[in-house]
Amino acid sequence: MTLTQAQTQQLADFRYWVEHLVSADGRFGEPERSDREDGSTLTTRWSVAEDLHLEVSLRPLIPQVRVGMVTDDRWKSEEIEQAIQDSGDSMSEYLELAFSEVGLDWEEPPVEHYRHEGKWFSFVTPLELPSLDALNDRPVRDQIAQMIRGYTNSYGNL
Repeated sequence: MTLTQAQTQQLADFRYWVEHLVSADGRFGEPERSDREDGSTLTTRWSVAEDLHLEVSLRPLIPQVRVGMVTDDRWKSEEIEQAIQDSGDSMSEYLELAFSEVGLDWEEPPVEHYRHEGKWFSFVTPLELPSLDALNDRPVRDQIAQMIRGYTNSYGNL
């Protein structure tokens, strides 16, 4: 599937918005883009702490936005897993509480934990979109902003 010029512009506008939203927070480094050559995944990462990054990815062909934390340090990944386990919650319950603390009511949000690109240990939540047009919708952007704050707050406390 080839994206139209209008869809490509929607993606660029969304990335501009999300990159400025996160950068304006002041706690993060400069955004770093890491896109697949085929355009199937458009990823931006910010440093949160040593070896820990906030990640927002767009998957335009699905369409989907993915928000989460990634690390290239196996021990940091295991430390996060252990902290969640010590809380007595599942990953989904842990994140549900973190989302709730920032005003996002999402019962049992999906949390995918995997390794990708042979480098990144990822904890991410996908948000399915009805279409790429939804990237311009205020409620969708509000939810993504809350997901970012929820992830940032939850993993900042580990």
